[in-house]
Amino acid sequence: MSTSSPEAVKKLLENMQTDLRSLSMECKKKFPPVKEAAESGIVKIKTIAARNTDILAALKENSSEVVQPFLMGCGTKEPKITQLCLAAIQRLMSHEVVSEAAAGNIINMLWQLMENGLEELKLLQTVLVLLTTNTVVHDEVLSKAIVLCFRLHFTKDNITNNTAAATVRQVVTVVFERMVAEDERFKGIVEQPPPVQGNTNRRSVSTLRPSAKDAYMLFQDLCQLVNADAPYWLVGMTEMTRTFGLELLESVLNDFPGVFLQHQEFSFLLKERVCPLVIKLFSPNIKFRQGSSSAASPAPVEKPYFPICMRLLRVVSVLIKHFYSLLVTECEIFLSLLVKFLDGEKPQWLRAVAVDSFCQSYDMKQHSTKVFRDIVNALGSFIQSLFIVPNVGNAAAVSAPAGGSGSGAQGTTQGGPGTGGAGGNLTTQAAFEYRGTWIPLMTVSVQGSAKATYLEMLDKVEPPSIPEGYAMSVAFSALLDLVRGITSMIERELATEEEAAAEFREANPDQQWQPQPGAHLVWEEMVSACWCGLLAALSLLLDASTDETATENILKAELTMASLCGRLGLVTPRDAFITAICKASLPPHYALTVLSSNAANLSSKAYSIQGQSVQIISPSSESHQQVVAVGQPLTAQPQGTVVLTAKNIQCMRTLLNLAHCHGAVLGTSWQLVLATLQHLVWILGLKPGVGGALKPGRAVEGPSTVLTTAVMTDLPVISNILSRLFESSQYLDDVSLHHLINALCSLSLEAMEMAYGNNKEPSLFAVAKLLETGLVNMDRIEILWRPLTGHLLERFFFTFSLSISPLFCTPVCFAEGLSAPELQDEREWGAEALTALIKAGLAYKHDPPLAQNQRLQLLLLNPLKELSNVLHADIRQKQLESVLQILQSQGDSLGPGWPLVLGVIGAIRNDQGESLIRTAFQCLQLVVTDFLPTMPCTCLQIVVDVAGSFGLQNQELNISLTSIGLLWNISDYFFQRGEAITQELEREEEALQKQAREKGETLNRPFHPAPPFDCLWLCLYAKLGELCNVDPRPAVRKSAGQTLFSTIAAHGTLLQQPTWHIVVWKVLFHLLDCVRTSSTTADKEKIESGGGNILIHHSRDTAEKQWAETWVLTLAGVARIFNTRRYLLQQLGDFFEAWDVLLNHIQSAALSKNNEVSLAALKSFQEILQIVTPVKDSDKAGDAFAAMGVPPVLIDPLSASGPGRPLVRSDSLVERLTRYNGAELQAPPPGEESALEDSALWWSAWNTWYRTGTDSTRPPSGPTEKLSFIPSQPFLTALIQIFPALYQHIKGNFSMEDLKKLGVILHGAVSVPISSDASPFILPSYTEAVLTSLQEAVLTALDVLQKAICVGPENLQVMYPAIFEQLLLFVEFSCKPPQYGRMETKHVANAKYNQAEWVALNYVPFAERSLEVVVDLYHKTACHKAVINEKVLQNIIKTLRMPLGLKYACPSESTWKLAVSSLLKVLSIGLPVARQHASSGKFDTMWPELANAFEDFLFTKSTPPDNVSIQEFQKNEAIDVEVVQLISSEILPFANFIPKDFVGQIMAMLNRGSIHSQSPSFTEAEVDVRMREEFSKVCFETLLQFSFSNKVSTPQEGYISRMALSVLLKRSQDVLQRYVEDERLSGRCPLPRQQVTEIIFVLKAISTLMDSLKKTQPENVDGNTWAQVIALYPTLVECITCSSSEVSSALKEALGPFKDFMQPPVSRVQNGES
Repeated sequence: MSTSSPEAVKKLLENMQTDLRSLSMECKKKFPPVKEAAESGIVKIKTIAARNTDILAALKENSSEVVQPFLMGCGTKEPKITQLCLAAIQRLMSHEVVSEAAAGNIINMLWQLMENGLEELKLLQTVLVLLTTNTVVHDEVLSKAIVLCFRLHFTKDNITNNTAAATVRQVVTVVFERMVAEDERFKGIVEQPPPVQGNTNRRSVSTLRPSAKDAYMLFQDLCQLVNADAPYWLVGMTEMTRTFGLELLESVLNDFPGVFLQHQEFSFLLKERVCPLVIKLFSPNIKFRQGSSSAASPAPVEKPYFPICMRLLRVVSVLIKHFYSLLVTECEIFLSLLVKFLDGEKPQWLRAVAVDSFCQSYDMKQHSTKVFRDIVNALGSFIQSLFIVPNVGNAAAVSAPAGGSGSGAQGTTQGGPGTGGAGGNLTTQAAFEYRGTWIPLMTVSVQGSAKATYLEMLDKVEPPSIPEGYAMSVAFSALLDLVRGITSMIERELATEEEAAAEFREANPDQQWQPQPGAHLVWEEMVSACWCGLLAALSLLLDASTDETATENILKAELTMASLCGRLGLVTPRDAFITAICKASLPPHYALTVLSSNAANLSSKAYSIQGQSVQIISPSSESHQQVVAVGQPLTAQPQGTVVLTAKNIQCMRTLLNLAHCHGAVLGTSWQLVLATLQHLVWILGLKPGVGGALKPGRAVEGPSTVLTTAVMTDLPVISNILSRLFESSQYLDDVSLHHLINALCSLSLEAMEMAYGNNKEPSLFAVAKLLETGLVNMDRIEILWRPLTGHLLERFFFTFSLSISPLFCTPVCFAEGLSAPELQDEREWGAEALTALIKAGLAYKHDPPLAQNQRLQLLLLNPLKELSNVLHADIRQKQLESVLQILQSQGDSLGPGWPLVLGVIGAIRNDQGESLIRTAFQCLQLVVTDFLPTMPCTCLQIVVDVAGSFGLQNQELNISLTSIGLLWNISDYFFQRGEAITQELEREEEALQKQAREKGETLNRPFHPAPPFDCLWLCLYAKLGELCNVDPRPAVRKSAGQTLFSTIAAHGTLLQQPTWHIVVWKVLFHLLDCVRTSSTTADKEKIESGGGNILIHHSRDTAEKQWAETWVLTLAGVARIFNTRRYLLQQLGDFFEAWDVLLNHIQSAALSKNNEVSLAALKSFQEILQIVTPVKDSDKAGDAFAAMGVPPVLIDPLSASGPGRPLVRSDSLVERLTRYNGAELQAPPPGEESALEDSALWWSAWNTWYRTGTDSTRPPSGPTEKLSFIPSQPFLTALIQIFPALYQHIKGNFSMEDLKKLGVILHGAVSVPISSDASPFILPSYTEAVLTSLQEAVLTALDVLQKAICVGPENLQVMYPAIFEQLLLFVEFSCKPPQYGRMETKHVANAKYNQAEWVALNYVPFAERSLEVVVDLYHKTACHKAVINEKVLQNIIKTLRMPLGLKYACPSESTWKLAVSSLLKVLSIGLPVARQHASSGKFDTMWPELANAFEDFLFTKSTPPDNVSIQEFQKNEAIDVEVVQLISSEILPFANFIPKDFVGQIMAMLNRGSIHSQSPSFTEAEVDVRMREEFSKVCFETLLQFSFSNKVSTPQEGYISRMALSVLLKRSQDVLQRYVEDERLSGRCPLPRQQVTEIIFVLKAISTLMDSLKKTQPENVDGNTWAQVIALYPTLVECITCSSSEVSSALKEALGPFKDFMQPPVSRVQNGES
C-alpha cells in the first residue's frame, strides 16, 4: 500500500495521535511540559486533518511543530520515552513529512543523544531512515549526520561499531546515489561549464550542484582522513582508521566509476589525491624483504601491514579496472608494483594478495608492452616457484636474479629426474601436482567474474594462514583470464577488420584490401610479448593438473592461444602451443620425433625477458591420473606397452577440437597434430573402417590393448570427432587443404618406414584420413588429386634404402615393395582408399560433368591403371572390384576413359590366382554385354585383345572358354553395327593419317594396308587363331578354332576382297603351320587325369592326341572356308599358291601317324574337291565335318551332293559376295561355274592324292618287329573314296600312266592288314561274306573309271585291259591273300581281339565281287580290240584256274562255285570271239590254258569235306555236269576251229570222267550218290555222242573217237576180270565196298555204251569196236556167280542189251565189201 494513499494517511494520523497520547501519559507526572506539548500536538494534527485536503503537504509544512513534542520527549533522556519518540519520528520520516528545518532539529537532538551515549542503535537507524527516505538533508546537516555515524563506529560496543560501520557505508553510498540521481534529472540540460581558474578545490566546488557538492566534499575528506590529515567538511571527527577509509574509498570507486569519469572535479581528485595516496601507502611493502632486520622495528610503516596492504590492492584493482583510460601512467606504476609483489622473497601472504589483485585486473586494453610482458612473466615465474620447493636437488630451479638468463635453470629442471609422487594422493579434490609438490586448487571464481578471497578479508588484522594452494588457485585463475582477455580483444578487432574487408570487396571487387598495418603490429607485439610466459605456465599447470575442469580450462587457454597465433600468422608460438597440447595428449616420454624436434627448437632459444626467467618445463613422468587405456606404442619404444590417462584423452579431444575449429590457421602444424592423433589412435586400437572412419578394432600383436569402460564409451565419440574433423576440411581454403594433405602423406610414409623397420603392423591412420579428406573435397578434386593418389600409389611401390637395418639388406623390387606380411593391411588399406577415391571421383556430379571434361576423367582413372603394376593379388582384387563397380555405375559415361579401364581389366597374369582373374573377367563380361555400343570404336580392338588374354590365362578353364564366347559375341556386334563402326573408324583413321603426315611418319597399326574395319576383324581372327594354336588346353583350342571358323563363315562377307589375302596367308595358313608344328612335336606321355577326378578318354590321354584334335579341327575349318568361299578366293591373284599350300597341309596331315588326323585330312580333301554348286535348303547332303572322327559310312561320291560340305544359304552366293560395297566381284554366269575350275588345281590335287596314297600304302621294308605305322581302314577307305570325285575333274587327261599309279595304290590299300582290336568293328564275323568299306571303295573307284572309259573317247579304251588286270589281281586274293611287306598276319578266324597282332582281312567276298565285275565288264568289252589284243580272256581263264583247281581246298566254298559260273559266262561270250579270230592266232595260247583249267577243276586233287551232305554233293556234281555240257555244246561241235591238241586233251578228260571214281570214305548208303554217276554218264554220253556223230568232218575226229572207245572198253574188260578173280578168291568173305561199287559202275557203263551203240549209225562204228564189245560178253557171263545182289542187278542190266546182237551172221562176202 502506497504511503500517500488515503488509507495510509488516515492510519498515519491515527498512529500519530496514539503516539502523542502515549507520550502525554508517560510524561504526565514527571515531565508536564512534554505532556502539554503532546496534547497541543494532538489538537494541531486534528486541525490540519480537518482543514487541508492534501494532508501530507500540510503536515510537512508544519513538521517543526508536529515533531516538537517528540524531540522534547527525547530530551528527557528516559529510555522508554526516548524509544517511543524515536519510533514516532521514524514513522514521520518514512512518510516523508519532515521539512529541512525539522530535519536539522532532529539531527541536533540525535547528536545530543549520541554524546550522552543513549539508544545508539536506534540513533543509527533513525539517521539512516532520515537520509534514505528523502533528500532534505544537505551540507552541514548532512556532514553532521555522517560524523555522528563515524563517531558511533568508534565506540566500545562491538555491535554498535559494526552497525555504525554498515550505516557509514550505506550513507556514503546514499550520498553518491543522490548525485547520480541528480545527474539523471539534469541530463537533458546542457550547461556552460564556468572557466576553471587554477586547480583549487574550492573554486571547482562552486560549479557543482548540491548533491554533487556533498559527494565531492565527502570523498575529499575521506582521502584526507586516510592520509591522516584533518577533514575539511566532516567537522567533529574524533578518530578514523586507515583500513576503514580505504574500504570506503574502494567501495565508492568501485560502485560509482561514472561519477569520476563524467565530472572533471572528481577526475581531478582521483589523479591528485587518490593515486599519490596509494603509492605512498605502498612503499613499506615494496621496500620490505623477507627475513630482513627491519622486521623488529616498532614503526608500522616499515613493515607490510596485511589489512592496509590488502585494501590498497583492492583499491588498485578497482582503479585499474575502472579508470585505466583515465590513469594510464598511474596504472602502469601500479602494475609494476604488483609484479614486484610476486617476487619469490616476499612474504607468502603478500604474494597471494598480489596474485589476487592480478586476478581482478584482467580486462586490460593495449598498453605498454613492457609492463604487459612483465605481468605475464611474473605470473609464470610465480607459478613455477610454487612448485619448486627449494631443496638440494633443485636449488637452481629458484628464479634466477633479475637480468640473469633463465636457460641454465631451465636445463636443470628439464633434466631433473622425476621424484616419486606422494602416493596416496588420488583424492577427488582438484589439485596440481608436480615432482612431489602437491597443491590443492580452490574454487576461485567463475570465469570472467573475478572474486578475490584475500581482498575480502576486511576483518583480519593479521595476515591469515594461507590455505595450501590458494595463491596457485588465484594465479591460475588470473592466467586464464589473461588469456581470455587477450584473445577476446584481438579476435573482436579481427572480426571487425574482416567485416570491413568484406564490405570493401563488395564495393570494389577489382581492388586489393589493405588492412591498417599498425593494428596488426600491436596485436602481434602483444602476443609475442606474452606467449612464452603463458606457454611455460600453462604447460606446467597442464602437466600438474589432476582435475578435469582445470585441465579443460588450461587446454582451452592453450587452444585459443594457438588459434590466435595462427590467425596472426605467428608460426613459432602457434607451433609451440600445439606441441604442448600434443605432448600432453601422449604418454610421458613418448618417443615422437616431430614433437621432440620442435621442443628442442624452442628450448634452444633462451627466453629471458626483462629479468624474468621463463622456463618451458617438460612433462613429468609420474602421474596420479586415472589410467584409462593400456596399448601398444606405434614408435619403437623400449617398453612393451604405454599407458593413456584420462587427461591424455582429454587433451586429445582438445587437439581434435583445435584441428576441427581452427584447421584453416594450422598450416604446417597439421604435421604435429596429425602425428599425435595417429599415435593416440594407434594406442587406443582404433582401426579404419569403410570410408576411412575409425572404429575400435582388434588389438594388434603383442600384449593386447586394454581399455577401461570409461574410455570405451568415449571411443565412438572420439572416432566421430575424428571423422568430422576431416569432413570439415571441405571448408578449408586450398592452401590449408594442401597443408593438411602434405601432412597426411608424410605421416603415412613415416608410418610405413616405422612398420617396415620394426617389423610391425603399420598405422593406417594417415591413409584412412587421406581417404576421408579426398571424399569430402570432391568438388575441388583436381587440386588435391595428384598429391593424394601419387602418395597412395607410392605406398605400393615403397622401397627402402638399405641403411635402415642390416636385417633388410636385400634390395626390394620396385613392384614388390609392400610385400612384407606386416604391411598387408597397409596395402589393402592403401588400395581401399585409392579405389574408394576413384569411385567417388567418378560418381561425383562435377561441373562441367565428366563427359565434357576428358582431362579430369583421365586424371581420375589414371591411378587405377597404375595399380596394375602392383604384383600383390589383394591389391589387384580391390582394383578390379572397383572397376566392376565403376562399370556398373558409370559404365555408359566413361568415354575417353575406356582404354584405361580396359587396360586394367586386361592386365592379368597367370600367377595372379583364380579369384582375381574371375573378378577381372566379370568386368569384361559386363563390358561386352552392356557397353560395346557406348565406347569409342577405337577401343573395340582393345576389347578384342583383352578378351583374348582371358582366353590365354590358364587358371580357370571355364573363363577361357567363356572369353572365346565373348569374342563370338563381339564379332556379332561388329556384324550388326558394321556401317556405324566403319564410318567412325574411318574418321579416326583420317585424323591419324593427317597427324602421321604432319610428323613425317608412317601410320603404324597392325594389318596396316587393310581398311580399319577389316583390321578390327583381322585382330579378332588373329586373337582366335592365337588361342587355337598356342593354348595348351585342348578344350580352349577346340572352342577357339570352332569360333574362328564360324565367325569367318558367318561374317566373312563383310571383308573387302584384298583383306581375304591377309586372312588366308596371315591367319589361316599361319594357324595351320603352328598347329602342325605343335602336333608333330607334342608329348606322347600318357596324361593320367584331367585335373581333379576327371578321367580322360583313352583317345585323348596324351598331349599328342589332344593336339591331333586341334589339327583336325583347324584343317577342316580351313578346307571348309576354301570350299565355301572358293569363288571369292579365286579372284585373288595367288589362289593357286594358296591351293598348293592347303594341299600340302592336307598331305602332311594325311600322312600323320595319328589316325584321327589322317582321316580328317582326307575328309578335308574330299570337301575341297567336291565343290559343287550351292545347294538349296531342301537338299540335305552328308556333312563330312559333322561325321569327323567317326569311321565313316560309305558316301556315294557320285550322288549329286557329294560328301563335301554344302553351302546351305538363305540368299544366293552372289548377293552375299556383293553385299559389302568394297567387294567388286562379278557373279559367274549360270552354267559356267566350270570355267572357274582350273585344271591345274585339280592335277595338283591328284598329285597330292597320289603322294598320300603311295606313302600311306607302301608296305614296311624292314623286319616286322620294328613295325612302322600302318594306316587304318577308315583312312584308306576315305583315301580311295576321294578318287571318284577327283577323277571327275581330271578325266580329260587321265593317262595309262596315271591308271597304273592308281592300281598300285588300290592294290596297296587293299593289302593293308588291320589290328586285331579293330577287326570286330570292321568285320562283323568271318562267316558273313561282307565287303569292308575300303574294298567297296576300291571297286567303286574302278567302276567309276570303267564307266568313264566306256563313254569316253577311243583313246581311253586302251585302258580296259589294265582294269581287267587290276580286277584279276583282286580275284586272286580269294585263294592267295596279298602280303603286306614281310609282315606276319594271322588269319582273321584265329585272331584274339585282346592281343596286339595284325589280322589279314577276309578277301573272299572282295575277290568274288571283283570276279563278278570282271565277268560283267568282259560281257561288255569282249569284242573290243584292246581286250582281244591284250589276251584278256586268257588272263581271266588263267586267274580262274587257281580257284577252280583248288576247288574244295578254296578258303571259301563259294569261291570255286563263282569261279565256275564266271568261267562258263565268260566262255559263253569269249569262245565265239576266239573262234572268230582263230586265224589271227591271238587266242592260240588260250586253249591249253583252258584245257588245264577244265582238267584242274573236273579232276580236282582236293577231296570234298567230310561233312558235305548228299544234297550238296548232288549240287556240286551238277556243276561238273554243266562244264561237260559246255564242252559238248561250245567246244566239240566246233572242233575244226580248235587246235587238235586241245581236242585230244578234252577227249582224254571225257574218257577219264566216264569211268567212275569215288572217295573211299563214303558210307554204304551214300555210295550210289557219291560215285558222280551222273557226271560219268554225261561224260560218256558226250564222248560217245562226239565219237559216233554222223558229221565227221575230218578223219582226225573219228580217230579220236575210236581211240577213246577202245580205251574205255579195254578198261571195262580189266575191271570185270579182276572182280571175277577176287570173288573167287575171297570165298565167303565179302569184297571191299569200293570194289563192289566199281564193278557196279563198270557194269552200268557197259549198259550205257550198249545203249549209245544202238543209237549210233552203224557205219559210224569201227569194226574193232564191235569186236571189243562182243569180247566183253564172256567176261560178263563169268560174273553171274557173284554173291552180291547189287552186282547181280547191274549185271542183269548190262546183259540185257546184248540181245540186239543175237542175229544170224551175214555172209562174209558182204561183210568184206562193207
